[in-house]
Amino acid sequence: MHTRILSVGERMPSWVSEGFAEYAKRLSHELPLELVEIRPGARGKGRDVQRAIDDEAKAVLAALPRDTHVVALDGRGKVWSSEQLAGHLSDWRMSGRDLAFLIGGPDGHAPAVLERADQRWSLGALTLPHMLVRLVLVEQLYRAAMIAAGHPYHRA
Repeated sequence: MHTRILSVGERMPSWVSEGFAEYAKRLSHELPLELVEIRPGARGKGRDVQRAIDDEAKAVLAALPRDTHVVALDGRGKVWSSEQLAGHLSDWRMSGRDLAFLIGGPDGHAPAVLERADQRWSLGALTLPHMLVRLVLVEQLYRAAMIAAGHPYHRA
């Protein structure tokens, strides 16, 4: 199973890149990850925010390989515990399909992206910057993989 994280945003601060790299390295045997950064749509004074969202959606959808199970991180999605995520991870592995997690830009995902998603996952009621979502996602994937492997990393 090939796992991708498609994340709107480029040139993350070093603390994000270093943290992501650390967890990706830890996951390299259990769940190898590929990070695909999507260029954010143009925003700012006099710019159309909806056009930026639509541009991001086109790039995200174009980067998704066919027959990939897609999980969109979305504030209106379902909240999963770490144990539930571990169960989903086991199910996804058994399906034999590739897996992609989608992190939207500052204005979230376009409706077309959410329609393409097989599942929507919410990290909770807090509003998080997308750069922090990248770190929380990879840490939770690591935690889920460790739960599934019976490793003591997770001590709930």
